[in-house]
Amino acid sequence: MDEVVAPLGTVLKHVQVREYVRDLVQDLPEGAPAPSERELMQRFGVARMTVRQAIDALVSEGLLERAPARGTFVCKSPRPMTRPMSFTEDARARGWTTTSTETLQHGLGQAGPGVAKALGITAGDAVIHWRRRRRLDGVPLCYQDVYLNEVLLPGVLQAGLPESLYSSLAARGLRPTVAEDQLTADVANAVDADLLDLRIGDAVLRHSRRGLVGDAVIELSRSVYAGSRFTWWVPLSVAP
Repeated sequence: MDEVVAPLGTVLKHVQVREYVRDLVQDLPEGAPAPSERELMQRFGVARMTVRQAIDALVSEGLLERAPARGTFVCKSPRPMTRPMSFTEDARARGWTTTSTETLQHGLGQAGPGVAKALGITAGDAVIHWRRRRRLDGVPLCYQDVYLNEVLLPGVLQAGLPESLYSSLAARGLRPTVAEDQLTADVANAVDADLLDLRIGDAVLRHSRRGLVGDAVIELSRSVYAGSRFTWWVPLSVAP
């Protein structure tokens, strides 16, 4: 077995693993196998989550591709982004098979000024609020607050909470076709720390999205990700 690499810095572990794998596979042919998670965990003496964060970044670049039940392989074929992706679709693209979702809160409420402005409605209008926590391998990855324009989705709560919000919206012809996303680096507050099993002051990523169908805003979501457990990626392509 290879000798374990000297301990890495506490902040850039996944970056060092990522660049090691990048150097290792950059000259390999399409379809060649990449190092396994177990091999990288042993070599660098790091947790599986750290290795996955490094591999996720290379998958997002199009340098690697996951094949379910087979492993990870050299790809070098960038994936174009054709539409806004839900968390479930994003997780599937990353090859995650051990995610779970927990509903923390849901119901009908009144839009505050910020939510109302984002949804293009009047403060005090009815909105659907749904808070969920997402886990990977049982570890909290993020929590999300979703606000939906109740006028556009009559009876949605009576139908029961869907497993996939975007699939439910698609069934109504209201899946977002355009998204306005904002991403901000921040530190965890007391709520973040409690919901994500972090310490106050730990790094987090705050993501907000307005999902639109035509000119109508159907969705406002605000998500908080544990910064040490998640790499943000956006596949892009040049229009023909």
